[in-house]
Amino acid sequence: IPTGRIHAIGAGVMLAEIQQTSDITYRVYDWDRQDTKGNYRALHTEEAIDAIDYKARDTYKTSYKKNQNHPTEIVSCPYFTTNVLPVDQPVEITHDDKSSFVIYMCVKGQVTLSSRYSTEPLKMGETLLVPASIKTVVIHPNQPSELLEVYIKKNRLNVPSNLLQTNQNQLKTN
Repeated sequence: IPTGRIHAIGAGVMLAEIQQTSDITYRVYDWDRQDTKGNYRALHTEEAIDAIDYKARDTYKTSYKKNQNHPTEIVSCPYFTTNVLPVDQPVEITHDDKSSFVIYMCVKGQVTLSSRYSTEPLKMGETLLVPASIKTVVIHPNQPSELLEVYIKKNRLNVPSNLLQTNQNQLKTN
């Protein structure tokens, strides 16, 4: 959901919230929920009115075509890129084109991710952060599964390229 769209989360909804770093949440309504002391959470109606995207659209769904056993970009912005990756056979993913960590979120099924350093199970609803120093992972699906792959594109990082190269060279020599 792009910035400025009102949305709600309810029972039975699996939600992957991927966003830029921010401490801002504008709560328009909170279903009259109370904390253990009987207090209601603060509402931010006036702030939300200023932040809402009022533009009407024909559809609010992001359009993309899934490619079996291959990451497909769903959304990319200056803060992150998110791919969808449906898998039904082992897939080797190389992260040479990335300078950031990579996060895998399992949204369907169950897989095992392995690298030269470790092997980690990942089932629906779980998330795994792969450090930037790990450039290759193999995804072994235990059943037909689907992952979200999240990272920051190289050209989006606000780090001087000579510093990135220095850090990469240090990793190779250690």
